[in-house]
Amino acid sequence: MEWLKAFGSLIGRILLIFIFLNSGIGKIGNFEGTAQYMAKFGMPNTSFFLFGAIVFELVGSVTVILGYFTRLGALLILIFLIPTTLIFHSNFADQIQMIMFVKNVSMFGGCLLLFSAGPGRLSLDYFLRGKKT
Repeated sequence: MEWLKAFGSLIGRILLIFIFLNSGIGKIGNFEGTAQYMAKFGMPNTSFFLFGAIVFELVGSVTVILGYFTRLGALLILIFLIPTTLIFHSNFADQIQMIMFVKNVSMFGGCLLLFSAGPGRLSLDYFLRGKKT
């Protein structure tokens, strides 16, 4: 059963974080469009905040997927999710935004579990540092 726990943790990390990796890459490919979208919500300094969002999503995603500084990566994603959810997905009159809000809250829960439990045995944290998870 240890192999099931190890593989479950690895696959779970990848599946949980894949959306953030994809989103960060997408923001790079459509930087101007994303900045304009953010400006519609009254955000100042959109290029600065967008650059920060990209860094948090990409660094957080890569560290979690590799299982290297996993808790830091999960924390970056958690920090990213708070303003993203509250600013862009709080119009509950719009059914799509309500769904996006609930999706983000669910991913927050998954990242919180990852932050507290760690990456598991199939991770660079475990292999390089000998950390028990």
